Amino acid sequence: MKKSIAIQKIIPIFLLVSLSWSCSSNLDFNQTSDLVLKPVIEANLTYFDIPAADFVTDGVETIEADEMQNFDVFRDPFLRDNLKQVTFFFEITNTINRIYDVNFVLYDKEDNVVYRIKLNVLASDGTPQIVSRTVMFSEDELVLLKQTEKMEFEIKMMPGTPLTENSTGSLKLKSSATLYMDIK
Repeated sequence: MKKSIAIQKIIPIFLLVSLSWSCSSNLDFNQTSDLVLKPVIEANLTYFDIPAADFVTDGVETIEADEMQNFDVFRDPFLRDNLKQVTFFFEITNTINRIYDVNFVLYDKEDNVVYRIKLNVLASDGTPQIVSRTVMFSEDELVLLKQTEKMEFEIKMMPGTPLTENSTGSLKLKSSATLYMDIK
């Protein structure tokens, strides 16, 4: 019986000692200098939903409309230095029985056009007309994009069936920007 008590005391001690040994290797903290983070950031760019009746004022069609916005996201040096690629995505849904030309124009600080994206939108025939476009900026185009400080949407309604204050349908835009970065 004394043997079994001795064995019962020795086995837990043996297990405790054997589990406390571990293998390890030398750590090389210089490996962190090779670390490159590659985050991808997606953000909404802009959105609008213009009812057909908004293209008519006091019975007269408004053929052209535009809106200018500040777009100085590239003023931040961290973003400018680590940005490797940008992709813009645009989707326009037209349920109005008219053709539209929609331009997305980027300007630098002197109001010079940096880049222009043109979207031709077909007239609705009772079903939504959807136009989508993806534009990628890398290398030389990215250098131009980083100069952008303003953006403008220009909408031009082409000739067709006259609109009234009671016309139905709308012109909708949704857009996004995806930023690809390399942070060293």
